[in-house]
Amino acid sequence: MGNALITHLIETYGYFAVFALIALESVGIPLPGETALIAASLYAGSTHRLNIFAVAAVAVAAAVVGDNCGYWLGRRGGGALVTRYGHLVRLDRKKLKVGRYLFARHGFTVVLLGRFVSVLRTYAAFLAGVSRMPLGRFAVANAAGGLLWACGYAAAAYVLGNAAGALGSAATIVGLAVTTVLTLVGVLVLRRRMGRLEQRAEAMFPDPAVPAPPAPRPATLAGRGVGCP
Repeated sequence: MGNALITHLIETYGYFAVFALIALESVGIPLPGETALIAASLYAGSTHRLNIFAVAAVAVAAAVVGDNCGYWLGRRGGGALVTRYGHLVRLDRKKLKVGRYLFARHGFTVVLLGRFVSVLRTYAAFLAGVSRMPLGRFAVANAAGGLLWACGYAAAAYVLGNAAGALGSAATIVGLAVTTVLTLVGVLVLRRRMGRLEQRAEAMFPDPAVPAPPAPRPATLAGRGVGCP
């Protein structure tokens, strides 16, 4: 989804577009929720047609609601969903094991800081549910991460939006471009570390050994059609 389309959605649907993109991304659908938050905050700062406090509040609500839906999807039937539909969102067996490994070692931190990492932001809640992270710990980490993420990004982008109001729309475009570049850099860094994480996850959660097929029974004389004397 391009920056121009996101800007158009925000100009047309305002807070509803912000809520929908962030919530759907948090459920597990790879949509540019973070870019939508920044675009809406830039738009609020440069045009003042949206209220920045409302943008931040909508983003927090969308992040929390979306993550909770993703958590319960993962907890109720995550394994079956990944097996059947995981390829549609590039979530395969290896990534699922990485998620189990991360939540076994650093569950609270992954949910809290995962809100700031592009790939983890999409799948963290779902994987927390699949890994059966305790609901209380998940809820606290989810709320804290959503609040810090939404308010921090909204405030920073709003300041840039105010500057864009004086400098013209070019500053807004530059801000969106910088956001896109930073997101891509985050994805590349995570992919470089993914191989090591997959090795550690495989060591912690090895696949069950496949039993060897039974050896064929030796043919008897009777089975060969040779009768007894």
